[in-house]
Amino acid sequence: MQTNHDNKIRVALVLYDHMLSTSVSLPVEMLRAGEAFALRKNRKTKRLSIEMLSENLTPVTTRALIKLQPDKTVEEAHNPDYIFIPSLWRNPRPLLKKYPKMIKWLRDMWHQDAILVSGGTGVCFVAESGILDNHPATTHWHYVEQFKRDYPKVLLKPDFFITQSEGLYCAASLNALADIVVHIIHQIYGEEAAQHVERNFSHEIRKPYEEQRYLEGNVDRHPDELITQVQFWMRTNLSSSLSLIELSKQFSVSSRTLTRRFKAATGTTPSEYWQKLRLGAAQDLLSSSNLSIQEIAFEVGFQDQASLTRLFKLTLNLTPREYRATVRKKLFSQ
Repeated sequence: MQTNHDNKIRVALVLYDHMLSTSVSLPVEMLRAGEAFALRKNRKTKRLSIEMLSENLTPVTTRALIKLQPDKTVEEAHNPDYIFIPSLWRNPRPLLKKYPKMIKWLRDMWHQDAILVSGGTGVCFVAESGILDNHPATTHWHYVEQFKRDYPKVLLKPDFFITQSEGLYCAASLNALADIVVHIIHQIYGEEAAQHVERNFSHEIRKPYEEQRYLEGNVDRHPDELITQVQFWMRTNLSSSLSLIELSKQFSVSSRTLTRRFKAATGTTPSEYWQKLRLGAAQDLLSSSNLSIQEIAFEVGFQDQASLTRLFKLTLNLTPREYRATVRKKLFSQ
C-alpha cells in the first residue's frame, strides 16, 4: 500500500446508479466506529479521510431511492489506500458501459497499490478492468453463470463468500463485506478495535473474518487439486463419522500421504481443519437456529453434547450455551 505522510487513511467509495446504499453506508459506519475506538486509546492514531466518487458530480440514485452526492469525480480524487465498489440491484452489464472512466480509474489505482474491495455484482466493475484476470473472485450467486461467460480469465470461486488476492477483495454478500471491513479495521487499528466493531455490528451472524479466510481463502492459494476436493468434501459432509483412514481411502491415497499433502497445502492437518469447520458450523447454528445444543452437536458431527462443549471451551473459552446467549443478546433483547 502507498504511504501517506499526513497520518491519514484514504478511503474512496465509488458511486453509480442502482447501487445498494448499504454497501456504502455499512463500510463507512464500521470504519468510523473502528477509528473512534482507536482514538479513545491513542489520540495520535491515523484518521480516516473518506471520499465518495463518481464519473461526474450528478447525484446518484440508489436502489433505496436515497440520492448520494459525490464529493469529487474519479479524476479529481486523491490516490486512495482503500476503494470500495458497491453491489447493485440489477444486471450490471448496462452500467459497465456507462462508467468507462471509473473502470479505468480502478485499474490505475490498483496498479498504484490501492486495495480494492468489491461486493456482489460490483465485482463486475473490477473484472471489466481486467485486473481480476488470473485472480480468484466471487460474486452474487444469481450472476455466477453470466460472470463465467463474460470473464473467463477470472478464477471464479462461487462457493466462497470471500476471496482475496494481491489487494483484490471480493465479497459475495453484504455479510461477507462486513467481514472484510472487520479485517481491514484489524489491519489499521488492531485486534481490539476490530473485535469491538464486530461485537457491535455483527457478532451474531458470522464467524471472524480471519477464520473464514483460513477455511475458504486458502483453497485459492494452493495448487493441490486433490486437497481442494477433500476440503470441499469436508465442508459438505460435516456430520460424517469417517475416520482419517476411511477418508483417505475414499480419495485413493494413504492417510500419511493425505496428511502430508494437506498440511503442505493449508498449513494444518485434515483433522484440525475439519474440527474448525465443525466449530464454525456449530457457531452458525447456535446463533441462527432454535435447535438444541445436543441436536447441533449431532448435526456437525460430534457424538455427544459434551464433545462439542469441550471444543467450545478450549477454543472460545465459552460453553455453547454461553455463546448462544452472547450472540443472541442483540437479536432478541428489547
